Amino acid sequence: MTVTLRPATVDDLLPVGALHQRSRVAAYSSFLPAQALADPSPEAMGAYWRERWTWERDEHRMTVAERNGRLVGFSYLGPDDAGDPATGLLNAIHLEPAERGRGTGRALMVDALAAMRARGWSRAVLWVLERNHPARTFYERGGWTPTGERRDEHIGTALVPQLRYTRAV
Repeated sequence: MTVTLRPATVDDLLPVGALHQRSRVAAYSSFLPAQALADPSPEAMGAYWRERWTWERDEHRMTVAERNGRLVGFSYLGPDDAGDPATGLLNAIHLEPAERGRGTGRALMVDALAAMRARGWSRAVLWVLERNHPARTFYERGGWTPTGERRDEHIGTALVPQLRYTRAV
């Protein structure tokens, strides 16, 4: 069956939070300790998305992917976090763990880039965990290249290095 993409609604945010938590655990458990991934709970992650959506929905866009009417992924984009008005930030692409390798992530990325173009942005950027090699490979195959910029962010109790990637939209 094919995947369908649609704009998220407020009713999607709690399920998105639970999916986001499952996706993080599956993607990061090979290099982050279980304790760092234990929090937030799926419910808390849903509450996080509800709160974030409240403040960002006017300038950000969440797209959900469904297969047979079931949520299997999402993307989230908005303005560049560095303030460049010509650049959009791909904040997230997360998938149900079983959905990896089925083309859903690629569909979400293509859709996000088209949405950025429609907003008039000529460049896109994202942050990816340095040790998340499958995600880095996914983005590099999609035309993204590292900028050389790095930052450290906490995931639970772990301080995790991230790399910034960019590409033309």
